[in-house]
Amino acid sequence: MINGSGPALVLGFALLLIGRSALSVEPLSTEELATHCKHYAVEPVGEDAAFCVRYIQGFIDGAVATDGRVTRNVSDEYEKTSAFSERAMRTRLGSRLDRYGPSYYAEFCLGAPVPLKAVVETVVKNVLNKESAARQPLARELVYETLRDQYPCGSDES
Repeated sequence: MINGSGPALVLGFALLLIGRSALSVEPLSTEELATHCKHYAVEPVGEDAAFCVRYIQGFIDGAVATDGRVTRNVSDEYEKTSAFSERAMRTRLGSRLDRYGPSYYAEFCLGAPVPLKAVVETVVKNVLNKESAARQPLARELVYETLRDQYPCGSDES
């Protein structure tokens, strides 16, 4: 060992461990989201209510962005070959997206006429429901479950 490299090695290892934990994201609990969302009805423009609204809006935006991107990636894969079944699948994929929007494969469809306020109120009601919170301790799971249950996509017979 080179003289003086011991402390540097320990420091480097400690920084590596700190860096790893800093990169992991701890999921938000339903309980914590509820502490913010409980203020929504009383003070809808307050800091806690804004946190609640932005979390829900961010969840929806993230689902729409990733679902649309995944769908385009799948479609691009199908375009690499020209088999009839793959072309048919690509057509079906496109028609579902046109009909229901980019969150179709996330299994909820908000459509253009649904205002964010209505969606937030629906999700907040479920977040504040103790039975729902006990069933889904992670906020992302409860928000997703609520969107799927309250805003299902129509059946696609085409």
